[in-house]
Parts: sequence; C-alpha cells; structure tokens
Amino acid sequence: MTRGSRWWLLMLPVPGLVSSCAVWRVEAAVTIEQMLTLKWHYYRNSCRNAKTYVTHQVEFYWKPDKSLTPKLLRLLCHGTRKQGCDASILLDGPNSEKVAPQNSGLEGFGTAVIDKIKEVLEQRCPSVVSCADILNLACRDAAHLAGAPSYAVLTGRRDGMSSKASVDLPSPSISWEATLAYFESKGLDVLDLATLLGAYSMGKTHCSYITDRLYNFNNTGKPDPNMDSSFLAQMRKQCPPNSESQGDPQVFLDPASGSSYTFSNSLYTRLLNHQAVLGVDQQLALGNDTSQIAQEFDAGFEDFRKVFALSMNRMGNIVALTGDQGEIRKSCRAVNGK
Repeated sequence: MTRGSRWWLLMLPVPGLVSSCAVWRVEAAVTIEQMLTLKWHYYRNSCRNAKTYVTHQVEFYWKPDKSLTPKLLRLLCHGTRKQGCDASILLDGPNSEKVAPQNSGLEGFGTAVIDKIKEVLEQRCPSVVSCADILNLACRDAAHLAGAPSYAVLTGRRDGMSSKASVDLPSPSISWEATLAYFESKGLDVLDLATLLGAYSMGKTHCSYITDRLYNFNNTGKPDPNMDSSFLAQMRKQCPPNSESQGDPQVFLDPASGSSYTFSNSLYTRLLNHQAVLGVDQQLALGNDTSQIAQEFDAGFEDFRKVFALSMNRMGNIVALTGDQGEIRKSCRAVNGK
C-alpha cells in the first residue's frame, strides 16, 4: 500500500450519506506509518490512566462554563493549520501562532484548561503525555459533553518545537474555494470541511469578519444578496458599521445552538434558509454538490454525528509527529529548556 493510502477506522461507525445524486466517500486519514506509531492505548504502560485524568479535568471545568467546548474545538482546528497536530498553537511568544491576527481570542479559558490538565499529568506521569495528545483528548471529551458522539482518539503524538506563526493561517473571511483548497492541502476533503464547519458553529466570531457581508459585499456598497433580509437586519443591530471602533463585539455563529453551547445540526437549517453568519458557511448551501451535504445533515442528525466523529479523527491525525520527532513538553506554553 502506498504512503498516501488510508485505513478504515474499525472502531468508529461508518456513515452512509446517500442522496439521489451521490454517495460521499468517507475514509479515515490514518496512514500506515501512523498506524504503526499512533495507538489506541499508547500510554497503557507509561501513564495508564492518562485518558481518565483528561476526562475528569474536562468535566470539572466544563460543568460551570460550557463555552469550553467551542474554545477547545477552535484550538484544535486552528492548531492543525500550520505544521499539523503538534500543539504548536499552545506555545507562547511574540511571533507565535497563538498571537497571529487569524487566531485572535484563542488565549483564555481553553488554553488555561489545557495548562491545568498538563499540570495534573506532569504530577502523575512526568514528561510522558504530549500536549498534542492532551488537546485531542480534551477536545473529544468536551464535544461529547456538549452532545457529540464520543470517538476513539489514537495517541502517541509528540509536540512541535517551533512556535513561529506562518502566512499559512487563513482568515475567517476566506472564500469557500480557498477554504476547500486549504483543507485538501492538509489531506481533508469537502465532506470533512462541511462537517467541521457545522461543529465549529458552537462558537462566536468578531463583527469585523462579517461587516463586509452586511454593508459592502464585494465592494458593491450593498449587503450580501444571499443573506435573508430579516437575518440581515438582526445582524446589523449586533454589528453596526462602526462596530470595530466599539471594541469589535462578537456574535454567535449559530444562535440556535451557540448560545446554549450544545452540539446540533441546526447550522445546516440556517444555511438552507440563508441565515449563515459567515460567508464561507453560506457558500456551502449554494453549490450543487455541497448543498446536498447541507440537506443530508439538516434532515439527519445521526448522519451528522457519525461523520463528525470521523472528520474529527481525520483532522487530529494531520501530520502527527511520532517516534523520535519533536518532544514531550513539560509545559504546553514553552519548548523544553526555555
């Protein structure tokens, strides 16, 4: 089998998203090389209860503040954009990924919880569990608490040793075509993108990323014609033309589920009703093929749940460092020796 070949994840439910026009290919992005190094029970001998420690900490911090779920989802999603899933997004520094404009707001509750989990694991199993594995496991647990299906997370990742930001980081206002091309460059596909956009909708975005849709779409001096008029009026109230000078407030990406921080497929209903906050989300419902995905997910919550589990696993395995690559950081905020 070639280097780019894929294996099915046998422990995950495999969805059958069937429409009248297409049967979407779904496979797990785990190469032969990763199957030999990433494992179901990688810490069985070195830190037997590592996953349990992570789960307990996530539950402890999630119960009083359920915004932990979208914050960890955003950390994981943004953390796979540059080198891959190596926890470089957690590193501090004046030129780090964390402080890049595209990652505005990442520092806070989510990173503090990862710090606490790392502290607990360092007390019990010093220099054993990587920050990259912690982030993947914590994100899985937080999503499950919000209503997403639990899924198996292969472990054995190592942490990256470079925090330098890159122009590889896309903006939230990126077009659908550019977003898809970016995902494909990371080994993901259109179904992964459509699925992860739905999960990402539990979070918020800044008004500065949508004011062009509200007031000057494509420099026309008019709003995006694909936005429902009543929804447009609602968004303009929350994001006035001068919102950036007023602190650039945030709005929920999906008011139906975002305000309660619950995992749902309601974003796809909104897309089909032309009520998406981000332009890239709305474009999902405008293409002939991608609109079928939105319709399938809108009609079938279980289909969305199953594909979500698989897409999260695919994303978590993007260019995972294994073996003697990278290191196991003692602190998620700094490479060892600094």
